[in-house]
Amino acid sequence: MTVKIVTDSTSDLPPQLAEQLGITVVPVYVRFGTKAYRDGVDMSQDEFYQKLMTSPIYPSTSQPTPADFADVYSKLSRETDEIVSIQVTSKLSGTYDSALQGKGLARAGCRIVVVDSLSLSMGLGLIAMAAARLAKSGGDLRAVVDEVRQAMRCIRLLGVLDSLKYLLLGGRIGKAQALLGTLLNVKPLLTMRDGELVPAGLARTRAKGIERLFNFVKDTLNTQELAIVYSTTPDEASLLRETIGSIFDKEQIHIARLGPALGAHGGPGTLLLALREKVSSIA
Repeated sequence: MTVKIVTDSTSDLPPQLAEQLGITVVPVYVRFGTKAYRDGVDMSQDEFYQKLMTSPIYPSTSQPTPADFADVYSKLSRETDEIVSIQVTSKLSGTYDSALQGKGLARAGCRIVVVDSLSLSMGLGLIAMAAARLAKSGGDLRAVVDEVRQAMRCIRLLGVLDSLKYLLLGGRIGKAQALLGTLLNVKPLLTMRDGELVPAGLARTRAKGIERLFNFVKDTLNTQELAIVYSTTPDEASLLRETIGSIFDKEQIHIARLGPALGAHGGPGTLLLALREKVSSIA
């Protein structure tokens, strides 16, 4: 039987891509005051960003419950006897722990392996996609888990934010750094290192920040697949795809929308790249 792949909505996988590859996405929660919404289910992305920019209430986010995961695992166990569940980095979210607890709660007569991706957004998405492709081609549980571990080593991310305001509001960055960004009117760049978001420099203008994204791809000689993720600027994402298409196969460039779970912290104007290198380039 085919191994089933599960991830969470912080992967920002486009729904049609998740459906095509047979990936089950468990939504995280976004809360405005006492009202909770399931990411990608109860509120559209356009509605979320409109509310983010206009509501006097700053949203909070929380991981799926163990019961959410248990329910998904139990349902999938009717179709398979092997599940690989790949979650957002445990250093920024409790989702991985919820998935582990859900595994214990699930009435599933199948083997379940839960993996901490140490990544987020389409970095996590690209890992889940690699796993799903191998699963669909007949790979067994062990082979799929090995593919996940290998893909994790090949993921690189770089993002440019329009401001540090939302990271500050969400408590994800120190006040001094947020003040620095405000005073200089610069665009902060972030990357992932060992499962954590870390500064990757500053760009004087947004155009310079986007140029850094292009050079990020240009300087990575063995890119296998990449994704452009935007929060509120689809035209910029499309233009960046065209620009990168001059040096890389456009068919291997995915465009995704930054969902509420991460958009609450990145804010409007966030633009990031996630790429997966070929294995030979990191050996």
